[in-house]
Amino acid sequence: MENLQNTVESLLEKLSLLKKEIQKVIVGQDEVIDEILVTLLAGGHCLLEGVPGLAKTLMVRTLSRSLDLTFRRIQFTPDLMPTDLIGTEILEEDHATGKRFFKFNKGPLFAHIVLADEINRTPPKTQSALLEAMQEFEITYGGQTYALERPFFILATQNPIEQAGTYPLPEAQLDRFLLFHKLSYPTEAEEIAVLTNTTGNKFSTVHPVLGGTEIKTLQKLVRDVNISEDLVSFVSRLIRATRPDTSSSTYVKEWVRWGAGPRAGQSLILTSKARALLKGRYSVLMEDLHAMAYPVLRHRILMNFRADAENISSDNVTAELLKTIQRPETVIH
Repeated sequence: MENLQNTVESLLEKLSLLKKEIQKVIVGQDEVIDEILVTLLAGGHCLLEGVPGLAKTLMVRTLSRSLDLTFRRIQFTPDLMPTDLIGTEILEEDHATGKRFFKFNKGPLFAHIVLADEINRTPPKTQSALLEAMQEFEITYGGQTYALERPFFILATQNPIEQAGTYPLPEAQLDRFLLFHKLSYPTEAEEIAVLTNTTGNKFSTVHPVLGGTEIKTLQKLVRDVNISEDLVSFVSRLIRATRPDTSSSTYVKEWVRWGAGPRAGQSLILTSKARALLKGRYSVLMEDLHAMAYPVLRHRILMNFRADAENISSDNVTAELLKTIQRPETVIH
């Protein structure tokens, strides 16, 4: 038992070091860094949305350098084909026998960390090639199934401004992302630090802190984090309240077209457990559920036409529900 406790404390210390390594390069953006680490610990995938120049790609590259894992970047373009992601068969010849045979040449999805840059710039046919990999952690080609090595982590980026030549992600694809984070502009102090740090000759060196085995151990520990029955019940009420047909909220009935499915509840509990562990705790608090509710539900609540016209977002719905749904009486935080 003591050895297990020492192992857990050592891994948590490395998590803290991992964040410090990322912060050598990335100024500010503490919330998004935490959410990326939460996604990694929970074993899911993350979608980042932000205007150009907010260091989305740099953030993912820095994360990959601070982890002892394989990394591939895929630049999504309109002419990208599914085989450009999963790979293709090539004809080879055995020089000893002269016989020819087909050999599967693995694509860039066969890596631990995959950066899907500007994912909404490729057509749905290519986007759909990610679905099996994201959900089943395997790829099927030519009737043969190839397992992806764990940990497997997709970080996708998209630009909310330029809509010409883009293909919005379908709901089924969005639902495969554990979290959806919208990056905001830096504060004045952070922007001054960025301008100072990136226009000189001094560059920070990022060192690997965690390896694949340690990350898989952390992912198992996340599932052992305790959550009370009262909090699970709160999650269930919150998710059900997002659905117009079962919600008692007039706000939801007025603005929401489709509510979140059961996967949203699973995601909220799992990411709250990961956040608790990231904070050095072994049980989930209400603050964890509140913090993770926004990135979990942001892409899973579909607003109706009136809401879009009035600029009412899914975040507004989440905020309203968090205010109105009764908290468990046994929970103080």
